[in-house]
Parts: sequence; structure tokens; C-alpha cells
Amino acid sequence: MKYPKRATSNAPYAHQQRESHHQELHKPITTTAALANAQAGQSTAPNLAKLPAVFISHGAPTLAIEQSATTSALARIGQNLPKPRAVVIMSAHWQSAKLEISSNPRPKTWHDFSGFAPELYELQYPAAGHPALAESLAQQLTARGIACSVNPMRVCDHGVWAPLIHLYPLADVPVVQISLPRHYDSVACYQLGAQLAQLRREQILVIGSGNITHNLQALRWQADSIDETAQDFKLWLLQQLKTDIPAALDWQQYPNYRSIHPSDEHLLPLFFALGAGQRVSVVHQSMAHHSLGMDIFRFD
Repeated sequence: MKYPKRATSNAPYAHQQRESHHQELHKPITTTAALANAQAGQSTAPNLAKLPAVFISHGAPTLAIEQSATTSALARIGQNLPKPRAVVIMSAHWQSAKLEISSNPRPKTWHDFSGFAPELYELQYPAAGHPALAESLAQQLTARGIACSVNPMRVCDHGVWAPLIHLYPLADVPVVQISLPRHYDSVACYQLGAQLAQLRREQILVIGSGNITHNLQALRWQADSIDETAQDFKLWLLQQLKTDIPAALDWQQYPNYRSIHPSDEHLLPLFFALGAGQRVSVVHQSMAHHSLGMDIFRFD
């Protein structure tokens, strides 16, 4: 796989990542050792269809208790795709100094928000972690020169459990969460996703969880109106994803992008999913609370 050049670079780390990745492309990261003792009933047959990578706009924490077009789309993904052996997910809500991977065998459901209905705080999503998979991924990434460690204490933030409660309501798919290092830009996230692309052939569902548009200052709760600025941006970005990946990676060329993403952490998981799949198709498009884009993409 070739990595596109970016128009400008604001992260020296990205160049180091490119060099390291190119040297190790002939050794794809695999789950073979970590999942050698797969649970009974979970097929490892090589002829199973390759799973896509998925980007989910997880919206407000209330997504977990909503019944909407967005939650219906998430449920359809869970019903229509082959059941994965595990989920590997990057959430906008775990930012870190360096790359970390959760190895917590039983991550608690973290209600990392305030001011919402009491019923939201009662929700639990008791999906297991997968320490062996986390350790294996960390070791293989480290071998490629990517600073990485496991975190055995990490809990499950709402960027993970709010969408997964609709995808896999029985919480019967193990979840491994990957952090978003603060120094990562779109290129670094893309390259990390590309390193994990082989996992899709091994029945691992790779997910980026964030938001296609995310300006909380522009929210209007329960409004039926649509922020045209946010709508225009997401249509522009989708067109770049379809036709010009380097332009999509250089998304900050978009005029007045700070009015759509005052900070970039909610958009960056999109590029993680893009790196793992590349060919985009739209699963769902909508707006919520005036300015919050709720789009879901798959990458094959």
C-alpha cells in the first residue's frame, strides 16, 4: 500500500512513521498468535469474507438510549456483517501522550459526561477485553518502531460503548481500544490504520469512533434545523474521500475549518478507519442537534 503525500506537515512524527512503516510493509500485523485459541463457535476459516473498516459518528452520549435512523443503521451493521472475533476501536475520547492499547480484561463502562438523564448513567456495556490481542498488537507495532504500550487499567468510554450497544447489544464481542496520541495528525492516523489492515482478513472489525462534524458551541439541542456550514463540510470531505485521499488527509485546507472542528480529535478516527480500508461507501448520513454530523462510512 502506498501512503499519500500531504500538502503540509505540522507533525514531525509523521515523517518518522512513514519511514518505519515502509520498512515493515512486507510483514503485516496479524492476530494469528493472539487468537490461536479462539472461542468455540468462532470460525477462523480463511474463506470468510474480509470485514470492512468502519467510521462511526457517535454524537452525544444519548446515542446509547436513542432510537433513530443512526441507531438503526448501527444495528444493521451488526446484523449484516459476519460476527467479528474482536473489535479494535479508536475513540476520540481517549487521548494520550503516546500510543496505548487497552489490555484490560474486563473494562468498566465509564460514564464520562455530566448533565444527562439518570437512565444513561445506569447503562452498562460489559463486553470483555482481549489482553492477548492487545499485547500482540503492541509488540508488533513496537517492532515497527512505533512507540506503543498496553494499558491494563483503561475503562470503556462512551465513544466506544454508546455505538457498540447498538452494534452488538449482547456485548458478546471482545473489544480492544486504541488511544489517539495527541501528536498524531491525519497522516499518522491513516498510517496506523494501514498497519492494521490485515486484521480485516482475520475477522477483526476495525472502527474509528468520532464525528464527521463536531462544534459543540454550535449545538441546538433537539432542533430540526441544519447547520449549512457543517453540511457543506461533510459533503466536501466525502467527495475527497471518494476521489482524492491526499486532499482528504489535508482537510485543514477547508476554509474556516475551525468553525466545524475547533479541535481535531473527533475527526481523526475517520482517517484511522480510512487507512485500514480506503474505498469509502456511505452507510448513513444525517445531522443531529443542528450541527452534529452523524454520518457512518465503511471502508473496503
